[in-house]
Amino acid sequence: MTSEHVVLLLVLLPKLEIHFGIIIIHYLMEEPSADEIYAAFEEKVKRTIYIDNLSHQVTETVLKNALNQFGNVTKVEFIPTFFTPCSVYAALVEMESEKQAEEIIQDMGDSTLMISGMPRPVRAQKAKMEMFDDRPKKHHKKIACYWMDPSHQNFDAVNKIKNLTKKHAVEVAYLMEVNLFSIFV
Repeated sequence: MTSEHVVLLLVLLPKLEIHFGIIIIHYLMEEPSADEIYAAFEEKVKRTIYIDNLSHQVTETVLKNALNQFGNVTKVEFIPTFFTPCSVYAALVEMESEKQAEEIIQDMGDSTLMISGMPRPVRAQKAKMEMFDDRPKKHHKKIACYWMDPSHQNFDAVNKIKNLTKKHAVEVAYLMEVNLFSIFV
């Protein structure tokens, strides 16, 4: 090994230890910062489309085959739709590029796409950050809670919001109880 190789090793490897003539190499991996993680997540959201009105018979392979005519599908994730009937499903489809995702949204906006001859035309929209379960938190945003002094100028408004929240919680609990009771009767 020449001195050039040793210098190159010292530049490439952050830490070398020599014990009894044996070189021990430590690989130090740098963790990505919170901003880098969030930026990568934002890019993922830009490449992802939300496809709605899917039949329960549509599988991941069927959806990939249907959308591969527009571009390369990277990932398909089926998500629950709580506000629609049980036979309607939705999916988050990650494409290879943002341009491909925009083309799909535009093409499916102009004409509907029937997947595997299913009787239901699907809809495509841009995905939103709130649709992802694995979204990272922004670390530079901090929520601060503190007790408010009764002499503060916004004390009355905050007190009204607190009472309204309590009222809504009681109403929701009652509606859940009535709805659950009606199911078992």
